[in-house]
Amino acid sequence: MRLSDAVDRYAAHLADVRRLAAATVRAYGSDLHDLVAVVGDVALTDVDLEHLREWLWTAAKRGDARSTLARRTAAVRGFFAWAADQGLIEADPALRLVAPKRGRSLPHVATADAMSGLLDAARTVADEGDPLALRDAAILEVLYGAGIRVSELCGLDLDDLDRARRTMRVVGKGSKERVVPYGAPAAHALDAYLVRGRPVLDAHDAAGRAVFLGARGSRIGPRAVYDVVARAVGPVVGGAVGPHALRHSAATHLLDGGADLRAVQELLGHASLGTTQIYTHVSAERLAAAYRLAHPRA
Repeated sequence: MRLSDAVDRYAAHLADVRRLAAATVRAYGSDLHDLVAVVGDVALTDVDLEHLREWLWTAAKRGDARSTLARRTAAVRGFFAWAADQGLIEADPALRLVAPKRGRSLPHVATADAMSGLLDAARTVADEGDPLALRDAAILEVLYGAGIRVSELCGLDLDDLDRARRTMRVVGKGSKERVVPYGAPAAHALDAYLVRGRPVLDAHDAAGRAVFLGARGSRIGPRAVYDVVARAVGPVVGGAVGPHALRHSAATHLLDGGADLRAVQELLGHASLGTTQIYTHVSAERLAAAYRLAHPRA
């Protein structure tokens, strides 16, 4: 079997059997097709460890980030492990492939006061009644108030909202469902949008059951949500930020307020507690900065 044919079969396996997110399947498929471009469309059984090292080295010389190189390593390891399980190869050449160490950067986080200020500003603009302003205020409140991912927000349907209990059902990574709460400000912003904003955007009743709509009345996409957040949050935290900045801020503020780490893990839908623990580092960094500024013996 040619390498490219095996890559296509593996991508289908990720999508149909493992049911990974479409974006993950595309990223892994792109990585592996780049492997084909570098080493050639050789027979699958001809690929060895030196081919894989050359491929990673080519990406490193091109300037790919360490996180990208780590993802490529994970993609090729998964691919050859699958090929071995399928009996397509006898020996796995990726077993000894070493992934570059990832530098762990702390996420962008806005202070609680800054978040309060920007959300109040969004609500003030929304109070004028513009449907897009009503939608944007609800988006910001929900992303921060529920700590959900942008994909989860874009996928929300009206039936997913329990407005009486102030909870929403979201579908996260790996198609895993969870129910998350949201607070009174998010409830107020959602109610205002659903009553006064969404019907205007859905003037032709073409949106189906989607909660959040774009300017043309169809289900909103991640790019549009990114733009909403970048305009509102970018000036506050500095630099280009996206919807994850609100998720990061929500998690950090929960821990700052004394929330249990495992409760935050469940709220965010993290499979591993280790993923959630990065926010304890954020809180520690902020504590250290406050100490250095305030303590006379710092």
